[in-house]
Amino acid sequence: MPIPKREATAILGSLAAGVVPRTGLRHIAVGRFREIQALKQDLDRIRDGGATVRFVIGRYGSGKSFLLQLVRLYALESKFVVADADLSPDRRLQGTGGQAIATYRELMRNLSTQLRPDGNALPVIIERWISNVQTAVSAQRGLTPTSLGFAEAVQNEIGQILQNMHELVHGFDFSQVINSYYRGYLSGDETLRSNALRWLRGEFSTKTEARDALGVRNIIDDDNWYDYLKVIARFAHDVGYAGMMIIIDEAVNLYKITNSVSRNNNYERILTIVNDCLQGRSGYFGFLFGGTSEFLEDQRRGLFSYEALRSRLAESRFANSELQSFSEPVLRLAPLSQDEFFVMLQKAREIHREHVPDSRPIDDQGLVAFMEEALNRVGSSQFTTPREILRDFVQLMNVLAENPNKDWREILRGMASATPSQENITDDKLDNSGDLIQQTPPIESASDPLDRFTNFKVN
Repeated sequence: MPIPKREATAILGSLAAGVVPRTGLRHIAVGRFREIQALKQDLDRIRDGGATVRFVIGRYGSGKSFLLQLVRLYALESKFVVADADLSPDRRLQGTGGQAIATYRELMRNLSTQLRPDGNALPVIIERWISNVQTAVSAQRGLTPTSLGFAEAVQNEIGQILQNMHELVHGFDFSQVINSYYRGYLSGDETLRSNALRWLRGEFSTKTEARDALGVRNIIDDDNWYDYLKVIARFAHDVGYAGMMIIIDEAVNLYKITNSVSRNNNYERILTIVNDCLQGRSGYFGFLFGGTSEFLEDQRRGLFSYEALRSRLAESRFANSELQSFSEPVLRLAPLSQDEFFVMLQKAREIHREHVPDSRPIDDQGLVAFMEEALNRVGSSQFTTPREILRDFVQLMNVLAENPNKDWREILRGMASATPSQENITDDKLDNSGDLIQQTPPIESASDPLDRFTNFKVN
């Protein structure tokens, strides 16, 4: 199947920069079959009215973000509403300085549907709902949009539907704002519609401002944003979507919070999400978190430092490196095999060949040589990841396209001669970037281990 040039350009540009493309992921996806199957089953569970939560755990560059974005695309194709956000020092799950509402606003900005995959889909969702109600009223009562009493009949039907939202926490305020949006839609009042969207996106900073604009007494803030996400998920289902999937990446930023009280408050929010999803207290709703092993397992600052989360997320004692359960909340990403690396490079090569002018594809022998150079590099077993492999390969292809007088063999030979191989390493160690650290020879120990303090003096 031909790849659109827009997708191919996004794929190659993202891979060369070491980031995950948001489109066209299926064209370079390899492996992770069981993980993808497990996450697709989660989508089926959400469609049936359930709720799910997963933690995708792996080291930097191992494919966490890639898998999350791949699931995002599957969810959009399956008629889900999807919202995603990356956490950062300014975006958290809980905070008193606007960090939590900043996360909510990012989720709303990235709210997507199949017809609006690039975000800002909130008005599309609301207007689809209004259109569905109008169609239902026309079919049930034999009225047309120009018939006398049509608008009143639609208004009454909307009121009846929104009554069902009142049973949810904050459902009353939500239904009032949706009703205000419809009134603005009907009358052509763009200010009213804009104010309703601002409120739904969490952009009102004071309750007084919201009351003057829309007549509601509450706003979405740091404390209640999660409750409103559940209301929006329910609304999305009632509109006709399969449900809502929330994707939170870079959760390691919670692990990096130095203040223990603030960090535990964020973990308390995660505990609430886990309990709601696992105990069936939410519906048509799913959460996906992406984080590192330290974020999960660190006993001092990670999720496992919070006992309630450790007991819920700890791995089964029957699981090991060969027996992994894909029904548990935690999905650990194993390294890709060499065969999977090879197929991944083949796919990247074909995309480059078809869409880059003057591309000079490397044959399969060259792919093997490139893999050997990458996987025999010092510390490759600890530091080589799919992100690094793809980034280096696309950059190599770009260099060959821009330098027709160079051959891939010459470039790889130069890299191999400049980089020590694993066979040449004895007692040397690696730092966190994979660079070689030369060790000093050990000092001969004396018969008495305390002899080294003989000349020690205190001034």
